[in-house]
Amino acid sequence: MPGIAMFETAELGRTVPRKVFRKNAPALRQELLELQRELREIEHVRVLLVFAGVDGAGKGETVNVLNGWMDPRWLQTNAFDEPADIERERPEFWRYWLSLPPRGRIGMFLSSWYSPPVLDRAYGRIDDAELDRRIDRIVAFENALAEDGAAIIKFWMHLSRAGQEERLRALESDPVTRGRVTERDWDHWQRYDDFVAAAERVITRTNTAKAPWSIVEGADEHYRTLAIATTVRDELRRHIDKVQVEQRLRQELEDARHAARPAKKGAGKKADRDAQPGKPPGKDAPQDIRHARAETAGVPTVLSQLHMSARLDKDAYREQLRLEQERLYVQHLETRRRGIACVLVFEGPDAAGKGGAVRRVAAGLDARNYQVHGFAAPTDEEAAQHYLWRFWRRLPRAGRVAMFDRSWYGRVLVERVEGFATEQEWRRAYAEIVDFESQLTEHGVVLVKYWIHITPQEQLVRFKAREQTPYKRWKLTDEDWRNRALWPEYELAVNDMVQYTSTASAPWSLVEGNDKRYARVTVLRTLNERLAEALDGAVDGPR
Repeated sequence: MPGIAMFETAELGRTVPRKVFRKNAPALRQELLELQRELREIEHVRVLLVFAGVDGAGKGETVNVLNGWMDPRWLQTNAFDEPADIERERPEFWRYWLSLPPRGRIGMFLSSWYSPPVLDRAYGRIDDAELDRRIDRIVAFENALAEDGAAIIKFWMHLSRAGQEERLRALESDPVTRGRVTERDWDHWQRYDDFVAAAERVITRTNTAKAPWSIVEGADEHYRTLAIATTVRDELRRHIDKVQVEQRLRQELEDARHAARPAKKGAGKKADRDAQPGKPPGKDAPQDIRHARAETAGVPTVLSQLHMSARLDKDAYREQLRLEQERLYVQHLETRRRGIACVLVFEGPDAAGKGGAVRRVAAGLDARNYQVHGFAAPTDEEAAQHYLWRFWRRLPRAGRVAMFDRSWYGRVLVERVEGFATEQEWRRAYAEIVDFESQLTEHGVVLVKYWIHITPQEQLVRFKAREQTPYKRWKLTDEDWRNRALWPEYELAVNDMVQYTSTASAPWSLVEGNDKRYARVTVLRTLNERLAEALDGAVDGPR
């Protein structure tokens, strides 16, 4: 007895009579509106409705119905065609990241991240191995969003080969809908079997617990509308209930921890001291640092292996700075001509000299072709998105340079150490960051990451110098002084960061920064070496 193919269950001719549809639709619509209201009141939740499937199966019509049934102020519809130049100059998922709905809203996606790989395989432009690689990227993308609280509801809308032909001919016969059928639609129909085979492979591997598929028969308008709206209602209800239970349990756990935490002797006095402006804790020889260092003594880190005595005298610095900046200018013009983008990441302790290094790099570039991005706490708009969103939206176009003074590594540094991210959040961030950076480098972006390091003693000297220099005093805050007490924790966090995110295509460059002249020349030289490697093996334009 022959087996049943995946899509045969969506070729059974299901229908819903108009009378039954009209009876059920009003109550279903009211439930969806109520769920929309609940979504806006819950933190950290967004919803993605993904519509994929056979041409003519009613994807666009269904999205139109949902826009009519629900409050359009809290809906966001995204349809993707062939990428424009501005999109081709960035990694493929750039346009999807920028289209994500903020928390509390529902985003509907037509011709999304599923369409390109399925069509490429159906037309023989890629093989199964490349298809699987692209599927892995989709799964990583959806997992990152789901772990961040997104509900991902996916619909594959199906028609049989005969049903698709019938649907396309019906659209062509109606003067109102004739323009919706193109030669491309008929080309796809001719490759129906290849299309379905690729779709089966994609659906099988992306049908995960965090982002499940619903296969919907698309021939009957009333059936598909009720089926999809009912699934959306049920999945929203389930997700909202799940999030509310999780939030209640987290709050109860936090309350229990707080109640069990013993009060520390003198903690109130220490807190008062730390809160006094202008009175940095442990300013000259911080007891907190000494105590914490004793706890981590004998634990070597990548930072403890650096030769912090490295120095350059003034004459050598001026000559090497000039040579490296001249070399950078020449190479930058060539990368601009070839359309090779460059992303520079600068991390390091407070007062490590990141800003000075950025300015020396900028001096070797054409001012029209670079942008410097500094990051602090996220804005309300940024906080309503996944933490990587604000970095995706600032990726440079082909041939341009973007310099990030602080970056996505805040998730595994300050957010980890300060407790702004849970352990689960910062631990999974390593894989999310590696995936993000691999998308950049696979696209041909030159990615250079610097950790500019200084010792606590050198930091203290620089802090005191800032206090005494009027035009630098603004850089020094009570928060900078407080962070010194967390130095050992940051050092361990940096060690983990390097261990888990320094890859062959995106290695970390650890720069000894006690001597600013040495650090600046090292930053420039490293950049020039990476650009030279990229130019030697580059193909013009983004990959």
